[in-house]
Amino acid sequence: MTTLLIQNCNILQIAPDAPQANILHGYDIFVRDNRIEALRPNAADEAAGINPDDFDDIIDAHGMLAMPGLINTHAHVPMVIFRGLAEDVSIERWFNDYMWPLENNLQAEDVYWGMMLGLAEMIEAGVTSVADHYFYMDQAAQAVQVAGTRALLGWAIFGSGGQAAIDQTADFIQRWQNGADGRIRAWMAPHAPYTCDDDFLRASAKKARELGVGIHIHVSETMGQTRASLDKRGITPIQVLEQTGIFDANSASLLAHVCGALPEDIDILAKYPVGIAHAPKTYLKLAMGFAPVTEFRAAGIPVGLATDGAVSNNTMNLWEPLRLMAMTQKERAGTPEVMTIPEALYIATRESARVIGMGDQLGAIEPGYLADIILLDLHGAHHQPLHSITASLVYNMQPNDVHTVIVDGRVIYRARQHLTLDLTEVAQQVSASMTRLSQRVPNKRIQVYNP
Repeated sequence: MTTLLIQNCNILQIAPDAPQANILHGYDIFVRDNRIEALRPNAADEAAGINPDDFDDIIDAHGMLAMPGLINTHAHVPMVIFRGLAEDVSIERWFNDYMWPLENNLQAEDVYWGMMLGLAEMIEAGVTSVADHYFYMDQAAQAVQVAGTRALLGWAIFGSGGQAAIDQTADFIQRWQNGADGRIRAWMAPHAPYTCDDDFLRASAKKARELGVGIHIHVSETMGQTRASLDKRGITPIQVLEQTGIFDANSASLLAHVCGALPEDIDILAKYPVGIAHAPKTYLKLAMGFAPVTEFRAAGIPVGLATDGAVSNNTMNLWEPLRLMAMTQKERAGTPEVMTIPEALYIATRESARVIGMGDQLGAIEPGYLADIILLDLHGAHHQPLHSITASLVYNMQPNDVHTVIVDGRVIYRARQHLTLDLTEVAQQVSASMTRLSQRVPNKRIQVYNP
């Protein structure tokens, strides 16, 4: 057993059933192995004469804020290797002229180093968990194992791959489920209804049921996709997923984006154990429209924060989507009184944990929860005067405010220094392949974006 004491911090507390946030001042956090054992006022512990020799590690967190590690509910982390190569283009050109031709250069080693770079960036921004959807996922899993983070991994597959692709991703799931001492889980990951025909979706859902796992999939990314589906088939992409059994998987389905949801789609989703990953920076950059987050949540559908990939977002900094979510939902509603600070923080913590199927283990600093904790230094000029800690979390945060990152009870980033990876080596490995990775090679692997 290992023990960790985080001394004299302030703690962000999010109510479990309603968006209410408050701060506990001057508390100690006791961690045993990978779980939070207790929270106690520091003054009481000092009076009781806590013995430092009783702990394997002690962090003096005086003046810092402890909160649950952020959860990135949808990303293509290794795509950081293509960062900056698809700028100022429509979503159609983004896919057809840039992203898929760029990915035709992709090699397994690229995914390992790209995943390491993206994980390093997320660690620096306080992201402790990610739901990733990409290729060569054995290499991605190896990177997660080394970096010490938590991940829900899906090997992206397309209908053109047939049953062989389904079997490949199923084999990956069996190799890595509960890997890295339980920090890695794996789900099925068919790409989207417009790249997977109905038979392929049915086969993917069947395999998910056999394996007892969920499904991570893109759907209704834009209203244009929804209209195209209605014109071609008379049903929406959400209805396609319902009819092909995607929502019948044993675990909750994770739906990326859903900006094109119609009211009848929301009624359908409310019947199933689904969660929605919301990546507003991508939506703004690619002019995709705004997802109806307030309507989803009013219908009882959980929403989680997401970065998406760095080719459409440019950073893996989840604090940006947090404030963009709050502001764009206010703009959608035409009133600044929606998406309040407590609601935004609830989505960033407890609700994001629900979206990845871990609502009873992550997203809160409470006894019994997994010890995924970040310590924030709010002394920067951009936080002063600190009238409201919770307002600063939503609207002021910068990655450099993250001081320490703990995942599964293990310190992986301390005093702004990585403890599990060599960032210099990672950057050098990625940079060595820049010339090859910037070449666009058409029609080698995937298809044309034409929803």
